[in-house]
Amino acid sequence: MIPVRFHHISLSVADLSAQEAWYGDAFGLTHAEERLDLPEAGVRTVVLSDAAGLRVEFVERRGSGPVSHTDPFTATAAQTFTHLALQVADLDAAFTRLTAERGAGLVSPPAPGATEGMRFAYVTDPEGNLLELIETSEG
Repeated sequence: MIPVRFHHISLSVADLSAQEAWYGDAFGLTHAEERLDLPEAGVRTVVLSDAAGLRVEFVERRGSGPVSHTDPFTATAAQTFTHLALQVADLDAAFTRLTAERGAGLVSPPAPGATEGMRFAYVTDPEGNLLELIETSEG
């Protein structure tokens, strides 16, 4: 067995600056741990983190194209990462703030999860990346 722990997830984005601002405002990912600019490859990256240690890398590559899914199950038609799941303390408040105030796209409203005490909802960020919001009874 190789001991591991989660480090970060990477999202390909069209507008690095806009996504950096949106995720900073929406989820508190405001600390830029690392930036990389490779103009010859048409790539810019930033790794953002919050005070609790969540890390997301955003990669902007010139000429990349969007992938969008109408629902979480459609996303599983391709064998790749399908969504970013984030635990929130208050699902209803987070869902409302993101969809009504921050421009997140509505995919599925808050609903009971498969596990007792868990609720979930799906939204998209401004570029269509699928986000699952999860609330658990453990907080």
